[in-house]
Amino acid sequence: MAENYEEEIQTALQRNDQILAAEKAQKYLDRMNNMPLTIAIAGESGSGKSTLVNALRGIKNKTEGAAPTGVVETTMEPKEYLHPEMPNIRIWDLPGVGTVNITADKYLEYVEFEKYDFFIIVSGERLTENDAKLAKEIQKMKKKFYFIRSKIDNSINSEKEEDPNVQEEEVLTIIRNFCTKGKMFILNLTSPKIFLVSGLKLHLYEFKDLWETLKEELPEHQRDALLLALPNISLDVIEQKKEALDSKIKWYTLASAAVGAVPVPGLSEAVNLGMIVGFTVHCAVSLGLSPKSLRKLSDLSGVPYDDLKAKIKFPLSAVEITTNLLLKVLTSSASLITAIALQGGVKFAPIVGIPAAMVLFGVTTYKCLTYILNSLAEDAEVIFKKRGTEHICVNYKYLIFHTCKNYIVFLFNITDHNNPLL
Repeated sequence: MAENYEEEIQTALQRNDQILAAEKAQKYLDRMNNMPLTIAIAGESGSGKSTLVNALRGIKNKTEGAAPTGVVETTMEPKEYLHPEMPNIRIWDLPGVGTVNITADKYLEYVEFEKYDFFIIVSGERLTENDAKLAKEIQKMKKKFYFIRSKIDNSINSEKEEDPNVQEEEVLTIIRNFCTKGKMFILNLTSPKIFLVSGLKLHLYEFKDLWETLKEELPEHQRDALLLALPNISLDVIEQKKEALDSKIKWYTLASAAVGAVPVPGLSEAVNLGMIVGFTVHCAVSLGLSPKSLRKLSDLSGVPYDDLKAKIKFPLSAVEITTNLLLKVLTSSASLITAIALQGGVKFAPIVGIPAAMVLFGVTTYKCLTYILNSLAEDAEVIFKKRGTEHICVNYKYLIFHTCKNYIVFLFNITDHNNPLL
């Protein structure tokens, strides 16, 4: 897809039609930034599928806009949920096969299976016969599907209560082996791999493995759309997001040439502030650094919003991004922007054959966009580390006593006001 646009842009530039080239670049950006992706989440009642729907959207259970959750089936018909900041990502919460009282083959017709790009089948303690039958019907329709065994954190905690010495990986292996026996192989499914996931803690266990599988199997344009909508589940995912956003910089640079630019004190050339604002907002949302995203992360992780905000260094992180604020930041950071390697600013030139005059314009714009992306990505990494090290301590106070050979750790719920030691 990108190759076709590049050819059209190169043709326009060879004809000295800079405006047409910029319009083509903008058209490509609009298409990529609004690439639709529709995901179906299926499973029996109480399996944790609605919690997964919320987690993929970065929303805490039982808050405004969240899919209803509970041990009783709360999804009686297919329900669509949009990503709160990327409405091109649509996640459908499907009722359990047994809930609607129809057979698996009729179920797919009932939920209009053709409109989904892929299915995730969520199971609780075990894969049910309905799960396996549904998977077989999806397989017949030549749609991709993935199994998730949910609530893994609960299972690990239960095993550790029975045997404090059991290792987490040992528990995961037992669960995985248990899940893969029986129903899937009896029904000859060709995709029996199961991902062990906690809908409440996507950054733990095997959701990262699921993402790596999706990354390999989805078309490139859908892969990037999903990547940028995912919560920051690891530092590696943040780096992947940065790479995906970096690949768009040449297109923003080209598109910015279509309209008038504004001089910025300290920069060698004028820049298109409106275009840079759009890029900055896109990066902030993708990296979880919009004000809304940071507040949702605070709700999910239990880390106070002010504590997260205090770790942020870049003035365009977690704020409403305006032209005036951007102008102020670019002016104060002009020397840093100028220090960015010149060769980085002309990566796009060999691809589209940009005239010399446009290269000069593009270098300055490219420098600005690269500086902004790098700065936002650094803040995203810091926030991820802050969340990872502190969210586990929010509900408990740890008292550690050192003995001769061991540390004895007492956990007290800080909400237990009857605790005499608090």
